[in-house]
Amino acid sequence: MSEIYKNPFLSIVVPVYREETNIHPFLKRAELVLEKLNYPYEILFCLDPSPDNTEQIILDEIKRNENIRLIKFSRRFGQPAATMAGIHFCKGEVCVVIDVDLQDPPELIEEMLMKWREGYKVVYAKRRSRKGETFLKTWISHFGYRVINNISDVSIPSDTGDFRLMDRRVVDEIKRLNESHGYLRGMVAFVGFKQTFVEYDRDERASGATNYNRYFGSLHIAFNGIVGFSIRPLQLASLLGGIIAVGAFLLGLWILIEKLILHVELTPGLTYTIVLITFLSGVQLLSLGIMGEYVGRIYEEVKRRPQYIVEKTENL
Repeated sequence: MSEIYKNPFLSIVVPVYREETNIHPFLKRAELVLEKLNYPYEILFCLDPSPDNTEQIILDEIKRNENIRLIKFSRRFGQPAATMAGIHFCKGEVCVVIDVDLQDPPELIEEMLMKWREGYKVVYAKRRSRKGETFLKTWISHFGYRVINNISDVSIPSDTGDFRLMDRRVVDEIKRLNESHGYLRGMVAFVGFKQTFVEYDRDERASGATNYNRYFGSLHIAFNGIVGFSIRPLQLASLLGGIIAVGAFLLGLWILIEKLILHVELTPGLTYTIVLITFLSGVQLLSLGIMGEYVGRIYEEVKRRPQYIVEKTENL
């Protein structure tokens, strides 16, 4: 076994926003795990500017533990951008992305490292159950993953989040992608390499309410996965348009046959006409919306604006 596998440097990337009550509990559990492993490590808190005391608490913890670092952004860029910043700045042979709210247990890192030593370049955490989540949020998540996997060009594991371990080679390849919409799950699936999973039961948040992704956040993530890794919605819109056009042609042909050949006296169908026009208008708007999502994505990529802007760092 190489020296890297015996004594890897671990980078723990933690995106945070308004999490003043969770910093201490997270560090208490994470540091116990890291001390038990006895590997060199760094914990990178990637902070969207918060109106609470999150920043000061992290700064105080840096004074206590020299392995803690802080990356603060100039404004709120969102969780995907914060996560990507941590990936860009991390220095470890192994990078672990994890949330601070303790829904994803730091104790699982040890099992992930065992899989990494077996030769896996990515070890993602797969949820057996989800405590503290409503039926609607769970259903949206399950439905979103099924849709993404059915139409995406890459296979994105279901029932997973950003909680995962990545080898340095995978980290370097993800950094090369340089996409403005940082859908980590899709990018990790895209770069490939040998991947596996460990299962766990997801706990409730240690305290407070989620500040990043609720119902609409989950839908936004799903749209990122669909638009960023598949063109099938565009193909579906074209197919649907073709089917409706053929149907309208056949309907018109049948009306002509009834009128000219069968001599059937046709009655005005105002209601049916309104329904048909409304349906066709809805299909057109849906198709335009799908195209708009892709055009908007192209617009964002062409501008090449940075995913985030760092205001300051501490202990990097």
